Amino acid sequence: MTNSPTSSNGSVQVEPRKAGTAAGELHPEAAKIVNALPHPVLALAGDGFVVEANVAAEIFFGISRSILLQQTLSNLLPFDSVLLALVDQVKASGAAITEYRVDLGVPRLGTEKMVDLFVTPLSEAGGGGVVVMLQERSMAEKMDRQLNHRGAARSVSAMAAMLGHEIKNPLSGIRGAAQLLEAELSDGDRALTRLICEETDRIVKLVDRMEAFSDQRPLERESVNIHTVLDHVKRIAQAGFARNIRITENYDPSLPPVLGNRDQLIQIFLNLVKNAAEAIGETQGDGEIELATAFRPGVRLKISNSEAAVNLPLQFCVRDNGPGVPPEIQQHLFEPFVTTKTSGNGLGLALVAKIIGDHGGTIECESQPRRTIFRVLMPMYAPRDGRSVKLK
Repeated sequence: MTNSPTSSNGSVQVEPRKAGTAAGELHPEAAKIVNALPHPVLALAGDGFVVEANVAAEIFFGISRSILLQQTLSNLLPFDSVLLALVDQVKASGAAITEYRVDLGVPRLGTEKMVDLFVTPLSEAGGGGVVVMLQERSMAEKMDRQLNHRGAARSVSAMAAMLGHEIKNPLSGIRGAAQLLEAELSDGDRALTRLICEETDRIVKLVDRMEAFSDQRPLERESVNIHTVLDHVKRIAQAGFARNIRITENYDPSLPPVLGNRDQLIQIFLNLVKNAAEAIGETQGDGEIELATAFRPGVRLKISNSEAAVNLPLQFCVRDNGPGVPPEIQQHLFEPFVTTKTSGNGLGLALVAKIIGDHGGTIECESQPRRTIFRVLMPMYAPRDGRSVKLK
């Protein structure tokens, strides 16, 4: 295995293809089939150079096909990558190898992606050629986690309904009794009755927040321009909790409208932007939050009470350069009572997940130091006459 050349800062350098070697060309029909695959596919020659790559591979590595065909696989991956070792094993054994749930680093993008690896010998080419296919696990796991989030939200809904009846009524009686006692007590003892009132009020506020989970009224949805929603959230943030943080926009101006409830969409993104601002904190001088929108066709999700899968082509992202979410809670971030805040109650993101689920969408978080992204996928608005709609 040859190590990739590195720069002084440790990043992988792009090395041009050796002189005299040419990339093989697929038959046009074969190229159509390979490019139609949603998973990245690379064909490697015996010397390790990429001789063919599909569109999904271009997206995965963030490099055009013409550049990919000038690289060895070791140029694209860290020197200790599991995939490089698997390629060597396949070349030595002549047998296909599959490995699941591998963290594959992509230095060019500065990220790690969870993938399943499929490596098989390219027997017809001879000379130790192999074919590599990568299958990202993230989307399947996002769908599974989203179903778990909704199940957790339903559990909180039942708890909230019980708490509203069994706790708020006795609390109002306790508060009333404390107020009656206050009139007959000395100044020193009044402090205790005021403490009782303050603590009962705090519990009532918590129960009120939980009761939002038990709201089962039909959601009124309409055509909503998500950019007006995000601009409104940005103005609120810059006037208050994010006044010292730079908020940037990366919008797709041709994005069609979302099928949603405007007030609840504002609640979703206000919560996400506020969390991002609190994660950055006031001490970080270069704090930045990015609001981004994009059209991503091909994502489908089967929602509750529906036999058919729903298209979720609209992607809305909130990115911040804070310290990131601790790895041990990333998988449980949208569950109730999970929080990274010392004074938080862990209901904010759980409520966000519920509202997005009510819209038929999904939310996921990807986090590492100085790059945390909350990604929301939602259905687009479709008029009853079936005509396409563009934002003005």
